[in-house]
Amino acid sequence: MLPASIQKNDKLANVLIIVFSIVVFVAVVFLSRIKVDLDLPFDVHIFAKVNAIINSAVSFLLLVGLLAVKRSRYALHKKVMLTAMVLSFLFLVSYICHHLLSDSTSYGGEGAIKIVYYVILISHILLAAIILPFILFTSYRALVAEWTGHKKLARITWPIWFYVSVTGVIVYLMISPYYG
Repeated sequence: MLPASIQKNDKLANVLIIVFSIVVFVAVVFLSRIKVDLDLPFDVHIFAKVNAIINSAVSFLLLVGLLAVKRSRYALHKKVMLTAMVLSFLFLVSYICHHLLSDSTSYGGEGAIKIVYYVILISHILLAAIILPFILFTSYRALVAEWTGHKKLARITWPIWFYVSVTGVIVYLMISPYYG
């Protein structure tokens, strides 16, 4: 196992993680209701494609991180997981840009595939809305070298984060033909 990277301060960490998670959630909800009309020299749906690429990379990194920890390659695991977090932050910026700059797109599929799309989309949105504090608390436990707590949280966090990243790509692939 690795030594602690930061000094433990649960009280401060709890406040920072909760406040940051709430601010991000409120910002995403608020900003998704705003439309900025700019005459940009590119198709604003490029952000959606970037989001899918980032989500694909995060999914891959989550798998690599899982394999690394299972093989006791803790330094690699730490680097990979921190990279996944940075990419997730870049995803968030790109996601906000896409929703600020583009109109909402309706899914054009019919029948059973439409139901499948909405089941995936709704589960993706709900889990994406709650995953951030789990990621941050799990990371904090690792950074202060509380391996038992980290492992316990990671068993909840990892599958949800992986599901959110994979379904983000699936949602993009299903909606992208209907971008106007």
